Amino acid sequence: MVPHRFGQSPPFSVGLEEELFVVDGETLEPAPVPAGVLDGVRFKAELFTSMLELNSSVCSDVGEAMGELARLRTEARRRLNAHGLELAAVGTWPTAVAEEQEVTAEKPLLRFAEYAGSSARRQHCAGLHVHVGVTSPEECMGRLEAVLPWLPVLLALSANSPYSAGAETGLASTRAELLALLPRSAAPPAFTDFEAWARFAETLVELGLADDLMRLWWDVRPHPRLGTLEVRMPDQPTRLAVTGAFAALVQALVATADPTAPPTDRGLYAQNRWAAARFGAAAGLVHPEGERLATPRELLGELLELVGPAARRLGAVERLGELDGLDQAGTQLEVGRREGLRRLCERLVALTYDGI
Repeated sequence: MVPHRFGQSPPFSVGLEEELFVVDGETLEPAPVPAGVLDGVRFKAELFTSMLELNSSVCSDVGEAMGELARLRTEARRRLNAHGLELAAVGTWPTAVAEEQEVTAEKPLLRFAEYAGSSARRQHCAGLHVHVGVTSPEECMGRLEAVLPWLPVLLALSANSPYSAGAETGLASTRAELLALLPRSAAPPAFTDFEAWARFAETLVELGLADDLMRLWWDVRPHPRLGTLEVRMPDQPTRLAVTGAFAALVQALVATADPTAPPTDRGLYAQNRWAAARFGAAAGLVHPEGERLATPRELLGELLELVGPAARRLGAVERLGELDGLDQAGTQLEVGRREGLRRLCERLVALTYDGI
């Protein structure tokens, strides 16, 4: 069996990863991160030089994790401002042309870019990854299946990438479409157990199709090295408080999920993922029960009722109010159409620092 750390951190402990853009303070166009800004632990390189990743430590609750992220955003801003740069949290940078971005000169990233070709060169997009500690490999796989039907709701509510290359894409989450270009993306296969997942991941490495067991870009995946179930579905939120809301929702959802759940319907998942990416908060989604359509807001109401007891027990229920009426993609489009993309970019930078 693949070595793992499941059960080595407290149940439902939290770790957060934010993928952020770096832009020139004057032009607001993507700019490379100076080498001295990164440390490989809390401030990590991304596929493109104009992005970086902020990583919290393993935290006992969402409040602790959000305190860390606030400090990390503040410190990243300080380091970048010293070079005339700004930090920006959003799913895609509105004016950026993905294919023009420079790939980071690190061997694993260069190998991936070479292997995935144009699919990799289009991945100039950013998401929020929420790690939740679970006690065993089999519990992780069961909770993954129970969580999966609700993930398109998270995508619809978090959609924050309606622009690419200076134009509207017609999608609320362009990021979701871009990620779907990658091998091993969207929903994971329905594995019978953790050992089946491990055999799959090891086979990819043995055949030279991946250089690491975690070259899996699914919307949710087991992460044995960290002992977590990792939910990768949300677009990167702009305001820190919204990151906190999605972190609280994911933690409570994982804590509520049935650890013995059987495989769920991948066909309905694919339909709902597409609809959430296309329409965002206005999507019509097939209810997880599979018998009717519902709006993301209706489903959010049901989801909050479902996870409410866990959210209260975990001390994060008050953060969930940030999700009420959230429509980041719609707001972006309103500002872009009314005031232009320069003003939109300025607004995104300002909101990145909101509350920190």
